Amino acid sequence: MRRILVIDDEQPTLSMFSLYLEAYGFTPLTAETGEKGLEIFREHHPSIVLTDIKMPGMDGLTVLKRIKEESPDTEVIVITGHGDIDLALKALNLNATDFIDKPIRQEALESALRRAEERLAALRDKDEEIAVRDMRGGVAVIDIRGNVTSRSEPYLVRAYAEASGPEGTRPLLLHFEQSASINGAGIAVLTQLLVESDKRGQPVAISGPSENFTKVFEIVGITKFVDIHETEEAAVAVLLGKAGGASAKEAG
Repeated sequence: MRRILVIDDEQPTLSMFSLYLEAYGFTPLTAETGEKGLEIFREHHPSIVLTDIKMPGMDGLTVLKRIKEESPDTEVIVITGHGDIDLALKALNLNATDFIDKPIRQEALESALRRAEERLAALRDKDEEIAVRDMRGGVAVIDIRGNVTSRSEPYLVRAYAEASGPEGTRPLLLHFEQSASINGAGIAVLTQLLVESDKRGQPVAISGPSENFTKVFEIVGITKFVDIHETEEAAVAVLLGKAGGASAKEAG
């Protein structure tokens, strides 16, 4: 069974996680301090780590940084206070792959673990994180999966240019798999590309991101430049409507 390490200074929280994880078929490893958590991580090398951010002594951000320095592909999901999106953003800037809020809801935990498992599977299968797909009715689609980080920058820039066409004005859809994660560096690159599209008048939309990353995109201002849709079909329909409206305006 896959091991998962949970680091939290509250014993009741650790007990709750252990019950949930065992029910899901995982082997839980627990630690009440960041220091102990790092010891357990180095001994057992779990592929998924959940860590509270606010802890006495070594806090969760330090734990996150240390783990990512030693094992960049480890899935680190941070546990934040309810609605504390600022801490979640700090964690994403340190390469956390996801976040969940306290009090922990079983549904949120299940979703976060499922996304982590899917990202690990994509990594094992060497799936491309970013790929340009055939156009849908004149809309170019970029599929985004896995973890989008600074390593992904050249691939995202190249795919964006290819999908946008010679004039850089082709309607473009960025479709995020539900399991896709994007860290601070990836968000910075994406924002810059969207700013340039906005200047060119290129219609762009986003579809499919998880609820967590939809929230992040809203907070960092990405929704100033693009609309976010739950489904690819809805996004394509809106983009085609915008493209048609622009053509009619030019003709008039």
